[in-house]
Amino acid sequence: MPEQVEARLPPGQVLTEKFPVLSYGPTPRFDPATWDLRVAGLVEKPLRLDYRALRALPIACQVADFHCVTTWSRFDNRWEGLAVRELMKRVVLRPEAKYVIVQCDGGYTTNLTLAEFLDDGVMLAYRHDGRELEPDHGFPLRLVVPKLYGWKSAKWVREIEFSAADRRGFWEVRGYHNRGDPWREERYSFQEEAED
Repeated sequence: MPEQVEARLPPGQVLTEKFPVLSYGPTPRFDPATWDLRVAGLVEKPLRLDYRALRALPIACQVADFHCVTTWSRFDNRWEGLAVRELMKRVVLRPEAKYVIVQCDGGYTTNLTLAEFLDDGVMLAYRHDGRELEPDHGFPLRLVVPKLYGWKSAKWVREIEFSAADRRGFWEVRGYHNRGDPWREERYSFQEEAED
């Protein structure tokens, strides 16, 4: 393996050019007339964006690697959408907000610390590699968290809830690590005990 590839590939991962589809349950249907994104929880004022309002916001572009906990990685994904930092210009957090619970169509959830959510490169994407995201990959809106395993990059995002307490999401309550750092191979919850 070339040295430059090896430096970008976390431990235990295999490089692929494909973009496999991994989901639990069927792909939700999208209706632009009824779809919205909500920001709720520990905010001074809840925010609701319909689909047209979301797409009218400033567009961010970034290139980032994607690492799936099932051991594949795909380099140089080009994502386009709304940078979380741009979204947060419209949100005033209450001081006790420390965690983010992402709720999605289909009943999926995932959790992040506030710092992870606000990190550089985190975005709400609706385009991938120059095209609209495919529905199986999360259209109309997918969270992209490049520094964590792919299950934290939740598909079909509908609500971002700010919370004072952490609440494990869909995979986190089913044995996946609460954080999911690919460089530390944080795959499973039993590893959390060893880290303490």
